[in-house]
Formats: sequence, C-alpha cells, structure tokens
Amino acid sequence: MKTKQNLIQLGLLGAVLLSALTSEAQPVIKIAGGGNHSLFLKSDGSLWAMGLDNYGQLGDGTNNTTYPYIWFNFPKQILTSNVTALAAGFEHSLFLKNDGSLWGMGRNLDGQLGIGSYLYCTNRPAQIVSSNVTTIAAGWDHSLFLKIDGSLWVMGNNSYGQLGDGTDYNSRNIPEQIEGSNVTAIAAGESHSLFLMNDGSLWGMGYDRFGQLGNGAYTYAVIQPQQIVASNVTAIAAGRNHSLFLKSDGSLWAMGTNYYGQLGDGTFNMTNRPEQIMAANVTAIAAGQDYSLFLKSDGSLWGMGDNTYGQLGGGAQNSTNRPKLIVSGGVTTISAGGGHCLFITNNGSLWVTGLNNNGQLGDGTSNFSTNHPELIVSNTNFNNIFVRLLNSGDLSLSLFGFAGTNYALDRSFSLSPPAWIPQATNPANSFGALIFTNTPNPAMNNFWRIRSVP
Repeated sequence: MKTKQNLIQLGLLGAVLLSALTSEAQPVIKIAGGGNHSLFLKSDGSLWAMGLDNYGQLGDGTNNTTYPYIWFNFPKQILTSNVTALAAGFEHSLFLKNDGSLWGMGRNLDGQLGIGSYLYCTNRPAQIVSSNVTTIAAGWDHSLFLKIDGSLWVMGNNSYGQLGDGTDYNSRNIPEQIEGSNVTAIAAGESHSLFLMNDGSLWGMGYDRFGQLGNGAYTYAVIQPQQIVASNVTAIAAGRNHSLFLKSDGSLWAMGTNYYGQLGDGTFNMTNRPEQIMAANVTAIAAGQDYSLFLKSDGSLWGMGDNTYGQLGGGAQNSTNRPKLIVSGGVTTISAGGGHCLFITNNGSLWVTGLNNNGQLGDGTSNFSTNHPELIVSNTNFNNIFVRLLNSGDLSLSLFGFAGTNYALDRSFSLSPPAWIPQATNPANSFGALIFTNTPNPAMNNFWRIRSVP
C-alpha cells in the first residue's frame, strides 16, 4: 500500500494544516443540513452523509427507530457517482441523479418520499420519479420538486395546506402537480412552502400563524398559493416559522416569527409583512430552525437568531437579533440545519459549526456542540485530520481514512530536520474512522504525522 501522511502543527495559534501528501482530493460543491443530519456532494458526483440515521435518512441500509438510535459522526459515502443535487428534511433526504431521476430515503410516515405508500421509512434510496426533475426541496415532513417544464410537484404532510392543493389534513404519498409551468425556485419550511415564478413573483402556502407567508395576516392554514411579492424576487429560503428572500438589487427581506431574533431587524417582534433587513450586496440565504444565514458579495458569512448551540460561530452561544459576522470572506455556499450550520469555501472545503449531538457535524466526535467553525472536508486531501483541544489539555486527532487500515501517529519537535517519535498505531474502524488522543508539550513546537502502515 502506498504510504499516505498528513502533517499538522499545534502552536500558540492552534492547529495549522502544513501539508497533505495524497491525490484523492475532490471539492465539495453542494450541501444540505437536515434536522439532525447532513448531506454533501463532491465534484465527482459522490453523495456523502453524517449524523442521525434513525429512520434511514442517510440511505446506507441501517436504521433503528427505537433508542439507542443509529448515527454516524464521520462522513460516510452513500453513492459513488452521478448525484447532482440534494435536500435534507427533518428526518428524510432527497437527491437527484444526472439522468433527472429523483430519489429519497428516510422517514415516510406522511408520504414525504412520494413512493406511493405510507411505509414508515426506508433506509435505502428509493426512486420517486424516473426523469426530468431539476430542483428539489425538503421540509419537516413534506417535499417539493420542479420538472424541466417548470411545473411544481408536492408530496407529504398537508396538515396546514403546505402542499397548496386546496385542501388540508390530506397527506399525499404520490407526487401531485400544483403549478403547470413557469416556476423557477422552491423552498420548504417546517409547515409552509414558498416558490418563485419566472416573472420574479413570490408565492406561498401552508402554516401562517407567525406571519411567515408575509401576506399581512396570521392565518392558521393557507391552502392555496398566495402571491406575496409581485416582482424582482431572485432567491428564497424557508425556516421553521420564518422566511427570507432576496431581490434583484441584492436586498434581503424577512418575515415571520422573530422570537430568537432570526429576522435580524434588531427586535424580537414577529411580522406578517416582508421587512427589509439589508439594503444591498446579499448574494445567498439559508434559513434554519430558528436562525438565518446570508452571504455578501465579498464572500463574508453572516447570521442572526438562535445561537444556543453555537450555530452562528464566533465562540459565543448568545442569540442575536442583528446580523453577526461569522466568517470574513471566502465563503461560496451555505446551508442551515436544525441547529447546525454548514458552508463551503472557495477552495471546495466543507466547514461546520453548531449542534453535534448526533454526529451531524461529521467531526468524528460525540461532543454536544461547537461554537467555532470546524474543517470537515479539505479540498487538499482525502485523509483529513480533524483537530480538537480537549478540556483536559489533551489533543484529539481524528481521521477519516480507509476502513481496516492501520495508521500510526508520530510526533516531532522540529521539521528541520524532522525526528519522528512513534506514539501509537491503531486500525481505522469499519467506517474508516480513527481517533488518537495525545498530550502536546506547550513549551515546544508539536508536529504530528498520521500515516498508513502495513
């Protein structure tokens, strides 16, 4: 076996990746945060997942709907190729293949997978539509998708009219067409849905008790699509009970519940009308359970709302009702899960922060949460070392490598020249996960190497 190794240094400024001598790098290009799980897509079309798998939402063939639940705290490859898009609901997942087919896995008690039954769950990808699907969105327990002709289709829970078919309390377990053409974008919240038409108009349906549809009312159920904004809307996002949208001038608007300050208007007051939050330069938006994220044109990442689990980063866990800077630049893609945040940087690396009680951050630990962004997948290498300083003063080094392979941990106090001192040798488990714990010497440089060994 060809030797592969990574080097890191622990100094006063923390962990710094120095070099990675591998060639299997594939940038992360798309991400989706679910209730307690995460999905990501690499440029080779491979689908990866981590987090809670109790209903089979990771699609790896395992699940357990009774405690103790199954979950994975390392990225796990689900499919090797041909995936082009993904979406994560509360306990179900959707993805598209390059032939335009739509697939789903996970909880299906309300028919959200659209497979023609109310089968409790499925732990393997099930085909829903064979072709012509272009866009997908997953809510709490309902799903939306668009076809190539611009038609809008829905399935799943309809308790509040979130399917927009003129009824409520009638779930659908097969896809139902709502709009025949001209729909360009979709978003699914907990119990409400949003979509855009090609004229830039914004429409919504479903639960509106907190004003999340922005129609000027607080309505229990809106069972047919209502126009919210007549024109110039370019992007939409739906959270638990709040909504965000962008206009063509780069302005950010919000409506709905604001209990944690997720609207970012400086108050904790909900609103049933769209409210401008930023006047310009916003390029992307994402809405989590009770928090919001957005990107500016300079690549900076901002957030507001619930920060109980550190999902807004910055080393604190205080909620905020004003936009808060999370990362100053280089961010290209964002996704907001239940209590965790994912983002991709301009080199194709995946970063995460927030709730990790079910391994949804994929950092190889079972730590409840983190309030600092962590690098999970680096575009510089396949065998990524994840570094964590423990409260005991020890250093935890975790690796996602090859299942069953032996890995050695070495340390050197200099690289000129290096004098590697063996520390330990352990095999990666059946999922490729490996964790070393060691004690750095604070008075000296600490260079660490993990390498595969015979």
